[in-house]
Amino acid sequence: MKLKELADRLGLSQTTVSRALNGYPEVNEATRQRVNEAAGKFGYRANASARRLATGRAGAIGVALPLQRSMHFGPHTSEFLSGIGERLAQHEIDILVTPLGDDDEIPVYRRLAASKRVDAVVISAPTPDDPRIKVLTDLGIPFVLHGRTEVDIPHAWLDIDNESGFRRATSHLLDLGHKRIAMLNGPADQTFARHREKGYRDALRERGITPDPRMMATGRFTDEIGFRYAQAMLEMSPRPTAILAGSMMTGLGVFRAIRSAGLELGRDVSMIAHDDVFPYLNADNMVPSMSTTRSSIRAAGARVAELTLQLLGGKPPEAIHELWPVELVLRESSGPAPRD
Repeated sequence: MKLKELADRLGLSQTTVSRALNGYPEVNEATRQRVNEAAGKFGYRANASARRLATGRAGAIGVALPLQRSMHFGPHTSEFLSGIGERLAQHEIDILVTPLGDDDEIPVYRRLAASKRVDAVVISAPTPDDPRIKVLTDLGIPFVLHGRTEVDIPHAWLDIDNESGFRRATSHLLDLGHKRIAMLNGPADQTFARHREKGYRDALRERGITPDPRMMATGRFTDEIGFRYAQAMLEMSPRPTAILAGSMMTGLGVFRAIRSAGLELGRDVSMIAHDDVFPYLNADNMVPSMSTTRSSIRAAGARVAELTLQLLGGKPPEAIHELWPVELVLRESSGPAPRD
């Protein structure tokens, strides 16, 4: 099917259909959805080569992958990239992934700007004063940030409300009578980890509890690190009666430490973990089932891709700000505080 045929079936102009398929912001959401559904139904596929020739675009989105930092997040990175890829595949847009031996992404962006191999880039794992924002802005490369910074330069971003999510999780444990609540957070320099710590600290202070530095730890989201931190904390006297885990991967290590100490999850020690909704690690299927703060990182990747298309369609970066709420899903791992 050609573009004209699809437009005729929908009773729309070819320009409107083309703009809807390419994510232009002036096309309303109802029309965009209608056009995309019809394209799928009738098997319409734009000619990628013709489109690139007509638009002057490379037909690719860039992602730098610092190998050291990506280890901090493990499967989170693959889930996020999968979400981006699923959405861009619908438009025959490629992902150009550039692996780095260190965490310095800026030389990569300078090369991409000079070579014009990508139309935009997606960046993630921001720090509060992230230097990439200014560099990309100065280079003129459109970009969408997964996360937030405190840099006062207009830019597009999508983030989840980590602060609110961890405040609610901490408050729930306090409601259950827990006063010694530990937190195993992500890398200390990352904005999301700082937001989570603020939510945790604020919830404790609202109940008149002074946060104890011994009950807080930061690091990569791995089973082993979760186990080591939790094991050390459970040897304290008095030990924590509840633990907030920054990811399900960390939560697995905490669960192992609890069992190794001869304790029972949900009775002796409660836990709430953050769940990025991995298809192979289902909180419902754990025994006992895991209470979580939940937000799909794969869905975030798909939405970041959509926002990137909107940015390329002409939507100004300062108009692309999305803060997603975080669900609190209560299951068996969070129970009343044990009596001292």
